Amino acid sequence: MQQEQYKVHLESFEGPLDLLLHLIEKNRIDIYDIPIALLTEQYMDYLAKFKEFNIEVASEFLVMAATLLQIKSKILLPDTKVEEVNEDDTDEVDPRKELVERLLEYRRYKEVSSILGEMADEAGKRFFREASNLPTKHLPPKGLDVKLLWQAFQNVLESQIENEPLIANVAREKYTIEDKIISLLALLKQHGGNICFNTVFQYSEHKISKSELITTFLAMLELIKIKRITVYQTSIFSPIYLKINDEVESSDNDIIVDNTESN
Repeated sequence: MQQEQYKVHLESFEGPLDLLLHLIEKNRIDIYDIPIALLTEQYMDYLAKFKEFNIEVASEFLVMAATLLQIKSKILLPDTKVEEVNEDDTDEVDPRKELVERLLEYRRYKEVSSILGEMADEAGKRFFREASNLPTKHLPPKGLDVKLLWQAFQNVLESQIENEPLIANVAREKYTIEDKIISLLALLKQHGGNICFNTVFQYSEHKISKSELITTFLAMLELIKIKRITVYQTSIFSPIYLKINDEVESSDNDIIVDNTESN
Protein backbone atom coordinates (compact mmCIF):
# COMPACT_ATOMS: atom_id res chain seq x y z
CA MET A 1 0.00 0.00 0.00
CA GLN A 2 2.80 2.41 0.93
CA GLN A 3 4.54 1.56 -2.34
CA GLU A 4 1.41 2.48 -4.34
CA GLN A 5 1.01 5.78 -2.46
CA TYR A 6 4.63 6.67 -3.15
CA LYS A 7 4.21 5.84 -6.81
CA VAL A 8 1.27 8.23 -7.08
CA HIS A 9 3.37 10.95 -5.42
CA LEU A 10 6.21 10.41 -7.87
CA GLU A 11 3.85 10.78 -10.80
CA SER A 12 2.37 14.03 -9.47
CA PHE A 13 5.22 16.28 -10.63
CA GLU A 14 4.32 18.24 -13.75
CA GLY A 15 7.91 18.48 -14.92
CA PRO A 16 11.54 18.76 -13.79
CA LEU A 17 11.13 22.34 -12.54
CA ASP A 18 8.18 21.22 -10.42
CA LEU A 19 10.34 18.50 -8.88
CA LEU A 20 13.21 20.92 -8.24
CA LEU A 21 10.89 23.41 -6.55
CA HIS A 22 9.56 20.60 -4.37
CA LEU A 23 13.11 19.72 -3.29
CA ILE A 24 13.98 23.37 -2.65
CA GLU A 25 10.89 23.87 -0.47
CA LYS A 26 11.35 20.54 1.28
CA ASN A 27 14.94 21.42 2.25
CA ARG A 28 14.15 25.10 2.88
CA ILE A 29 16.82 26.11 0.40
CA ASP A 30 17.43 29.74 -0.54
CA ILE A 31 16.50 29.73 -4.21
CA TYR A 32 19.06 32.47 -4.89
CA ASP A 33 21.90 30.40 -3.41
CA ILE A 34 21.21 26.79 -4.39
CA PRO A 35 23.62 24.14 -3.04
CA ILE A 36 23.84 22.49 -6.44
CA ALA A 37 25.60 19.32 -5.23
CA LEU A 38 22.83 18.56 -2.70
CA LEU A 39 20.05 19.40 -5.14
CA THR A 40 21.60 17.28 -7.90
CA GLU A 41 22.00 14.30 -5.56
CA GLN A 42 18.38 14.43 -4.41
CA TYR A 43 17.11 14.97 -7.95
CA MET A 44 19.03 11.92 -9.18
CA ASP A 45 17.64 9.91 -6.24
CA TYR A 46 14.13 10.75 -7.41
CA LEU A 47 14.91 9.62 -10.95
CA ALA A 48 16.24 6.36 -9.51
CA LYS A 49 12.94 5.90 -7.66
CA PHE A 50 11.06 6.46 -10.91
CA LYS A 51 13.00 3.55 -12.39
CA GLU A 52 12.51 1.44 -9.24
CA PHE A 53 8.73 1.77 -9.55
CA ASN A 54 8.82 1.15 -13.31
CA ILE A 55 7.69 4.69 -14.10
CA GLU A 56 8.77 5.92 -17.51
CA VAL A 57 10.99 8.98 -17.15
CA ALA A 58 10.13 11.73 -19.62
CA SER A 59 13.02 13.09 -21.67
CA GLU A 60 12.68 16.54 -20.08
CA PHE A 61 13.59 15.04 -16.68
CA LEU A 62 16.72 13.51 -18.19
CA VAL A 63 17.67 16.80 -19.86
CA MET A 64 17.40 18.56 -16.50
CA ALA A 65 19.55 15.86 -14.91
CA ALA A 66 22.25 16.52 -17.50
CA THR A 67 21.92 20.27 -16.90
CA LEU A 68 22.37 19.85 -13.14
CA LEU A 69 25.44 17.68 -13.63
CA GLN A 70 26.89 20.25 -16.04
CA ILE A 71 26.34 23.09 -13.56
CA LYS A 72 27.85 20.99 -10.79
CA SER A 73 30.95 20.26 -12.88
CA LYS A 74 31.40 23.95 -13.73
CA ILE A 75 31.31 24.85 -10.04
CA LEU A 76 33.62 22.04 -8.91
CA LEU A 77 35.98 22.19 -11.90
CA PRO A 78 36.07 25.78 -13.17
CA ASP A 79 37.54 26.38 -16.60
CA THR A 80 41.17 27.33 -15.95
CA LYS A 81 41.49 28.97 -19.36
CA VAL A 82 38.58 31.27 -18.58
CA GLU A 83 40.12 32.08 -15.20
CA GLU A 84 43.44 33.04 -16.83
CA VAL A 85 41.74 35.38 -19.28
CA ASN A 86 39.39 36.90 -16.72
CA GLU A 87 41.51 36.77 -13.57
CA ASP A 88 40.73 40.43 -12.87
CA ASP A 89 37.07 40.11 -13.80
CA THR A 90 34.90 40.05 -10.69
CA ASP A 91 31.68 39.70 -12.69
CA GLU A 92 32.07 36.03 -13.60
CA VAL A 93 28.71 34.55 -14.47
CA ASP A 94 27.32 32.17 -11.84
CA PRO A 95 26.70 28.77 -13.53
CA ARG A 96 23.43 28.54 -11.57
CA LYS A 97 22.06 31.82 -12.94
CA GLU A 98 19.91 30.46 -15.77
CA LEU A 99 18.50 27.68 -13.58
CA VAL A 100 17.55 30.15 -10.83
CA GLU A 101 15.82 32.41 -13.38
CA ARG A 102 13.82 29.47 -14.75
CA LEU A 103 12.81 28.35 -11.25
CA LEU A 104 11.69 31.85 -10.24
CA GLU A 105 9.69 32.23 -13.43
CA TYR A 106 8.11 28.78 -13.02
CA ARG A 107 7.19 29.50 -9.38
CA ARG A 108 5.45 32.72 -10.40
CA TYR A 109 3.57 30.96 -13.19
CA LYS A 110 2.37 28.35 -10.69
CA GLU A 111 0.99 31.16 -8.52
CA VAL A 112 -0.79 32.68 -11.51
CA SER A 113 -2.16 29.29 -12.56
CA SER A 114 -3.42 28.61 -9.04
CA ILE A 115 -5.30 31.91 -8.80
CA LEU A 116 -6.78 31.63 -12.30
CA GLY A 117 -7.87 28.09 -11.46
CA GLU A 118 -9.65 29.28 -8.32
CA MET A 119 -11.39 32.04 -10.25
CA ALA A 120 -12.49 29.65 -13.00
CA ASP A 121 -13.78 27.14 -10.42
CA GLU A 122 -15.75 29.79 -8.57
CA ALA A 123 -17.19 31.13 -11.82
CA GLY A 124 -18.32 27.59 -12.69
CA LYS A 125 -19.94 27.10 -9.30
CA ARG A 126 -21.75 30.40 -9.61
CA PHE A 127 -23.01 29.51 -13.10
CA PHE A 128 -24.21 25.99 -12.33
CA ARG A 129 -25.36 26.50 -8.73
CA GLU A 130 -26.86 29.97 -8.60
CA ALA A 131 -29.37 28.96 -5.97
CA SER A 132 -26.67 27.95 -3.49
CA ASN A 133 -25.53 30.31 -0.77
CA LEU A 134 -21.95 30.44 -1.97
CA PRO A 135 -19.40 32.84 -0.45
CA THR A 136 -19.04 35.83 -2.78
CA LYS A 137 -15.80 37.37 -1.49
CA HIS A 138 -13.56 35.69 -4.06
CA LEU A 139 -15.92 35.39 -7.03
CA PRO A 140 -14.63 36.93 -10.25
CA PRO A 141 -16.63 39.83 -11.71
CA LYS A 142 -19.67 38.93 -13.76
CA GLY A 143 -18.83 38.07 -17.34
CA LEU A 144 -15.09 37.75 -16.77
CA ASP A 145 -13.50 35.24 -19.11
CA VAL A 146 -10.47 33.90 -17.24
CA LYS A 147 -8.94 32.51 -20.44
CA LEU A 148 -9.28 35.90 -22.10
CA LEU A 149 -7.51 37.60 -19.20
CA TRP A 150 -4.69 35.06 -19.36
CA GLN A 151 -4.33 35.48 -23.13
CA ALA A 152 -4.17 39.25 -22.71
CA PHE A 153 -1.31 38.83 -20.26
CA GLN A 154 0.47 36.42 -22.61
CA ASN A 155 0.28 39.10 -25.30
CA VAL A 156 1.85 41.60 -22.89
CA LEU A 157 4.73 39.22 -22.21
CA GLU A 158 5.35 38.61 -25.91
CA SER A 159 5.23 42.29 -26.84
CA GLN A 160 7.26 43.76 -23.98
CA ILE A 161 9.95 41.26 -23.07
CA GLU A 162 13.17 41.72 -25.01
CA ASN A 163 16.49 39.96 -24.73
CA GLU A 164 17.96 41.05 -21.43
CA PRO A 165 21.71 41.72 -21.10
CA LEU A 166 23.78 38.96 -19.52
CA ILE A 167 24.37 39.59 -15.83
CA ALA A 168 26.63 37.75 -13.43
CA ASN A 169 24.05 36.84 -10.80
CA VAL A 170 20.30 36.83 -10.37
CA ALA A 171 19.19 39.75 -8.21
CA ARG A 172 16.63 39.11 -5.51
CA GLU A 173 13.16 40.20 -6.50
CA LYS A 174 12.65 43.87 -5.67
CA TYR A 175 8.89 43.86 -5.93
CA THR A 176 6.34 41.94 -3.88
CA ILE A 177 2.68 41.39 -4.72
CA GLU A 178 1.84 43.80 -1.90
CA ASP A 179 4.05 46.50 -3.48
CA LYS A 180 2.34 46.03 -6.81
CA ILE A 181 -1.14 46.14 -5.26
CA ILE A 182 -0.33 49.58 -3.85
CA SER A 183 1.15 50.74 -7.18
CA LEU A 184 -1.78 49.42 -9.20
CA LEU A 185 -4.38 51.11 -7.00
CA ALA A 186 -2.42 54.37 -7.13
CA LEU A 187 -2.21 54.12 -10.93
CA LEU A 188 -5.95 53.52 -11.21
CA LYS A 189 -6.70 56.56 -9.04
CA GLN A 190 -4.37 58.70 -11.19
CA HIS A 191 -6.47 57.70 -14.21
CA GLY A 192 -9.80 58.43 -12.58
CA GLY A 193 -10.36 54.86 -11.44
CA ASN A 194 -10.34 53.39 -14.94
CA ILE A 195 -7.40 52.15 -17.05
CA CYS A 196 -6.67 49.90 -20.02
CA PHE A 197 -5.19 46.48 -19.15
CA ASN A 198 -2.13 46.93 -21.38
CA THR A 199 -1.42 50.40 -19.99
CA VAL A 200 -0.86 48.93 -16.53
CA PHE A 201 2.28 47.19 -17.76
CA GLN A 202 3.66 50.23 -19.57
CA TYR A 203 3.94 52.63 -16.64
CA SER A 204 7.48 52.22 -15.38
CA GLU A 205 10.59 54.39 -15.18
CA HIS A 206 12.79 51.36 -15.82
CA LYS A 207 12.87 48.33 -18.09
CA ILE A 208 10.34 45.81 -16.82
CA SER A 209 11.58 42.25 -16.30
CA LYS A 210 9.44 39.16 -16.84
CA SER A 211 9.42 38.58 -13.07
CA GLU A 212 8.04 42.07 -12.43
CA LEU A 213 5.38 41.65 -15.11
CA ILE A 214 4.19 38.41 -13.52
CA THR A 215 4.17 40.00 -10.05
CA THR A 216 2.06 42.88 -11.39
CA PHE A 217 -0.39 40.40 -12.93
CA LEU A 218 -0.60 38.50 -9.63
CA ALA A 219 -1.41 41.77 -7.83
CA MET A 220 -4.14 42.41 -10.38
CA LEU A 221 -5.64 38.95 -9.84
CA GLU A 222 -5.63 39.44 -6.06
CA LEU A 223 -7.54 42.72 -6.44
CA ILE A 224 -10.03 41.03 -8.77
CA LYS A 225 -10.52 38.18 -6.28
CA ILE A 226 -11.43 40.54 -3.45
CA LYS A 227 -13.57 42.63 -5.83
CA ARG A 228 -11.56 45.80 -5.25
CA ILE A 229 -11.36 46.15 -9.03
CA THR A 230 -13.52 44.85 -11.86
CA VAL A 231 -12.53 43.86 -15.39
CA TYR A 232 -14.67 44.56 -18.43
CA GLN A 233 -14.84 45.08 -22.19
CA THR A 234 -17.06 47.57 -23.98
CA SER A 235 -17.61 45.07 -26.81
CA ILE A 236 -16.33 41.74 -28.12
CA PHE A 237 -12.65 41.91 -29.12
CA SER A 238 -12.30 45.40 -27.64
CA PRO A 239 -9.50 46.23 -25.15
CA ILE A 240 -9.82 44.99 -21.58
CA TYR A 241 -10.24 47.67 -18.91
CA LEU A 242 -9.76 47.71 -15.15
CA LYS A 243 -12.00 49.78 -12.92
CA ILE A 244 -11.92 50.50 -9.20
CA ASN A 245 -15.03 49.12 -7.52
CA ASP A 246 -16.38 52.02 -5.46
CA GLU A 247 -18.94 49.75 -3.81
CA VAL A 248 -16.20 47.94 -1.88
CA GLU A 249 -15.49 49.87 1.31
CA SER A 250 -11.95 48.91 2.17
CA SER A 251 -8.75 50.86 2.73
CA ASP A 252 -5.65 49.94 0.78
CA ASN A 253 -3.94 48.96 4.02
CA ASP A 254 -6.73 46.48 4.79
CA ILE A 255 -6.19 44.91 1.37
CA ILE A 256 -2.47 44.46 2.02
CA VAL A 257 -3.11 42.83 5.41
CA ASP A 258 -5.80 40.59 3.88
CA ASN A 259 -3.50 39.46 1.08
CA THR A 260 -0.57 38.80 3.43
CA GLU A 261 -2.70 36.65 5.74
CA SER A 262 -4.14 34.63 2.85
CA ASN A 263 -0.61 33.81 1.65
